Parts: sequence; C-alpha cells; structure tokens
Amino acid sequence: MTADHSPRFFDPRTLANLHGLQLRARTIVEGYLAGRHHSPLRGHSTEFAEHREYSPGDDLRSVDWKVFARTDKYYVKQFEDETNLICYLVVDVSESMAYRGPDSPLSKLEYAQSLAAALAWLVLQQQDAVSLVTFDDQIRATVSPSNSPAQLKHVLQVLEDAKPVAPTRAGAVFHELAEKFAKRGIVILLSDLFDDHAKVAAGLHHLRHQRHDVAVWHLLDAAEVDFPFSRSMSFHGLEAGARIVADAPAIRAAYLTEMRGFLQSVQRTCREQAIEYCQVRTDQPFDQTLSSFLTRRMAK
Repeated sequence: MTADHSPRFFDPRTLANLHGLQLRARTIVEGYLAGRHHSPLRGHSTEFAEHREYSPGDDLRSVDWKVFARTDKYYVKQFEDETNLICYLVVDVSESMAYRGPDSPLSKLEYAQSLAAALAWLVLQQQDAVSLVTFDDQIRATVSPSNSPAQLKHVLQVLEDAKPVAPTRAGAVFHELAEKFAKRGIVILLSDLFDDHAKVAAGLHHLRHQRHDVAVWHLLDAAEVDFPFSRSMSFHGLEAGARIVADAPAIRAAYLTEMRGFLQSVQRTCREQAIEYCQVRTDQPFDQTLSSFLTRRMAK
C-alpha cells in the first residue's frame, strides 16, 4: 500500500475517511515507521536474562565488552523486560466514549480503537506479546497475550466488535485487571476516565502495586476540553441519560473550572504513582500522539 506520509495525512479527518480499522491502523503504522526506528516500547529492567549476537542497529551501549574481549565476537545483553515484554492494551468502550463533538471526525471510541490497533501492530512487529481488554462497567472482552502471527487479527476483531452500551466503572475494572494480569508488563489504558476519581486512583495504585509499567492515555474530545458552545442548548448525558437545557455561555466558566480540576486531579494521581500520563484530544494528529509517547519511552 502506498501512503502519503505528510503530517496532513495523520489528521483524524483524513483517517476518518479510511473504511475499516485494519486499513486505518496499518496506515498510521506505515506512516509512523517511515524514516523511523521500530517501536521503542521495550522496558529497561536491571535483571539480566541472556546474551544474543549483535545485529546491525542494536544499541552499542548494550554490547558486553567483557565477552568480546574473551571471544572476539559481539554479543548484547538482554534483560528480562526485553525478552518477555507484554503490552496490555486496556480500552474503555463505555457509553461516554461514544461522544463525538460537533467538529470532531471521530468519536473518542473510534480514536481509541485506531490507536490501540496501531500500538498492537507496532508491538507485534518487534516480536513482543500484546494483550487486549475492553471494558465499561465490567470487562467485556479479553485477548490473551501472544506474539503469534494470528494475534493482530484477534485484536482487531475484538476492537471492531466493541459497542458502547454501558456506563464506566473504570476504578473497579482496574482492580480486577491488577489481579488478572499475572505477568508484569506495560499497561496502556485508553479511557476518558469518567468515573469517581478516588476509585480510579485506587485502581491505578493497585496496578502499580503489582509492579506494572502503567501509562494513561486520557482521551477527550476537543469540545469536552474547550466547551465551544455559544448558545442555549440541550445537553444529553451519555451515561446518566439526563437531558438538560442550559445557556452555554452562562455556564462555560464554571464548566471549564470543573474540567481543569478534573484534569489536574488525574495528572496529580499519575505523577504521585509514577504513571506516565498523556492527554489525547481526538482532534490531535495520530503521529503526534504516538511520537510523543514513544519518544519519551526511548529516553528512559
């Protein structure tokens, strides 16, 4: 497949015109990888696992020079995280994720599905294992960790089948996942986190207590962040089901104050628990979202 790799191509409006999650994910990945190294999702454990022969492109800092001195051959050190990485993708498919603002080409769920599919593709390209969980008020579907050639098909099918039909109970689900994920790995949570913050914070703490490397991708629509409405409107709660009529300009300041407080609480929780936080707006180009996250991981 030939793709236009200009930044314009990663605009969600352009990708929204691509039918099928597989095509959209493949396009994101091919564009991201053009001129770049493969996904730097690997962790850096201090627990040594084994040696393997040096391959072109390996980081020279990982070469074991003592072994070279003895054997005159180049070997690199592999650590436990590098040989056994599992990336757990946890995607919120609750009713609030169905929201798509007036100027948004994709709903939060569609954006999350595309990002999760692209991440699965990247992880499997580096021959590591990927797992998928979808949830709302409970765990809805699970794809067990694997790096088999058929794994991407399973992940994409579960993502495509996801329907927003129930409210969010992220906090309770995070507790359940902390017990369910038997092997330590990278846990990437894609959610708007519209749940009681204290419960979400406790669930995140449980995941970290299990020594997972946790990253929160906080997905929000531009309208949820900016509240651009300029007249009296009817607002419909996607989860509570309530419908109210309000003068948008009159409530804008109070709404933005509440939103700032919510974002600050989530960010503070992540910072205190050494969780990587990434606020993702659905009008944000996909390559920007991926690049900022993966570049930070390369620097670790």
